[in-house]
Amino acid sequence: MAGSRRRRLRAAVTCVLAGSLAVLLGACGVLSTEDDRRAAEELAEKHLLGQIKAVGARTLFPGTGGSEITFAVADDRDAVVRLRIDAEKNTCDGKECAGVLKEAVARGRADAAAFRTLRDAFAGCGYEVIALGPSGTSSPYVVAELTNATVEKVLAEIGGCVQRWVAASGPGSPLAEAKAAHVNVVSPALAAERSRGKDSWPTLMRLTRGDLIASLTRRTHHSAAYEIEAGQVDTAGRARVVRPFKQSQEFGRTVQKAVADELRATYPDVVVSTYQWVWRLEPGRVDRQTGYLLFCPEPDERGRCVNSDDAVLVTTDGRGNPVGEIRIVHDVRDGTGTLRLPPY
Repeated sequence: MAGSRRRRLRAAVTCVLAGSLAVLLGACGVLSTEDDRRAAEELAEKHLLGQIKAVGARTLFPGTGGSEITFAVADDRDAVVRLRIDAEKNTCDGKECAGVLKEAVARGRADAAAFRTLRDAFAGCGYEVIALGPSGTSSPYVVAELTNATVEKVLAEIGGCVQRWVAASGPGSPLAEAKAAHVNVVSPALAAERSRGKDSWPTLMRLTRGDLIASLTRRTHHSAAYEIEAGQVDTAGRARVVRPFKQSQEFGRTVQKAVADELRATYPDVVVSTYQWVWRLEPGRVDRQTGYLLFCPEPDERGRCVNSDDAVLVTTDGRGNPVGEIRIVHDVRDGTGTLRLPPY
């Protein structure tokens, strides 16, 4: 990597002479991925000739130095290998690079095998996995239209997929020992507009991309949770609405104000906490959701509600307007101050 260091030195001199931020960001030292990618490709040629091919690179600045180089695996179209390398320091994740690369390849192959288990389980019950959470096998995204008429049926079908997934993963697997699995459900219209990426990319590169997830979460969708106990899944599931930030804030302000207005009949100086708790759809409904808000009968000396021991359980419509009566619950913290909201 001596040549890499010489190229970096020339780039640094260029930047200093130019005195330009644009040049600095594009060519200076650790901020460029060009030398890191070249070093990673040389490393792959030396230790894994013909087995992997670089298909992408991104800088790790400003978090750390170096770059993340993405490789495809020659004999596994699903697998993606990600190597964090700093050519200037001649290290990968702060360690000797050859060993880190071999570990990354092994991890990439293992993740691809886990993905195929997930994909096949869902395909077997009629659902295509169109995106994945960051780890490659967490929180899959599937496509379905949830309405009052279909929500229970669809959630049960997806729950059946999760059961197949757990069984196929085998006893002792991280999934089988987990307490719950989560599946994101997006509408066909939203899925049709998603950023698909290139077919030539490894599957796990395409399905975990940030721009793909952003395209699927820019509008409201749902997340379904399925409890797992001893390898058995509660296939009925419970779903919640996942809103973009602005809509979530609007929903929170609406329900907070409505609840505060109602509580003032009993507590004239009430302060309702900021909306922040997980809300769930009512069974068989996508236009009704229930959740908790914390409140303080009166504010502290700074006018705030901190570590409240009182809560309100409320059901709302999709905009946050309460529907029906609210229920006040007292003593929601245990002796250590930990919040213990009753299940609903």
